Amino acid sequence: MDRVKGAVRRVGEAYGPPEEHRLGGHFAAVAAFGAYAAAWGAVAARRKTKAPDGREPWDVLLTATAVFRLSRLLSKGTVTSPLRAPFTRFESATGPAEVSDSPRGGAVKSTVGELISCPFCLSVWLTATFTGARSVWPQATRTVTCGLTSLAIADCMQVAYDGWLQKNDD
Repeated sequence: MDRVKGAVRRVGEAYGPPEEHRLGGHFAAVAAFGAYAAAWGAVAARRKTKAPDGREPWDVLLTATAVFRLSRLLSKGTVTSPLRAPFTRFESATGPAEVSDSPRGGAVKSTVGELISCPFCLSVWLTATFTGARSVWPQATRTVTCGLTSLAIADCMQVAYDGWLQKNDD
């Protein structure tokens, strides 16, 4: 194990300054993601779930919209700040009910902070979650993705309405 840590450290030092690129923490995140994806595969295999032949275009659109909305809610939402607080530091308010956080702590803690405060990073995990759940529980997952898609559409309508009101006030 010490040899692996030493190799990761040497590669990290050659890659760039450690405070900018925490390769050890990122390597752990990649390994954790691999295990997470494999766990979904194991659950599907154990349940003897047959993989769908293909995705309906609407399911792809619903899943993409649900992943977008849930990743924004979890990584930027003011109401979800307590979930991120152990791993991040508040930076500023950035939009309607959204904030910007920065990762803090050591290698593992800051990697988790980076993951949960970045909607793009979180989207990878959420896509795997919805894809795995869809293969194991198709109806329940479709219900959840429909709900999150409705929330995303409602949010767009709220922002558009607020913009319309501001335009009429000017």
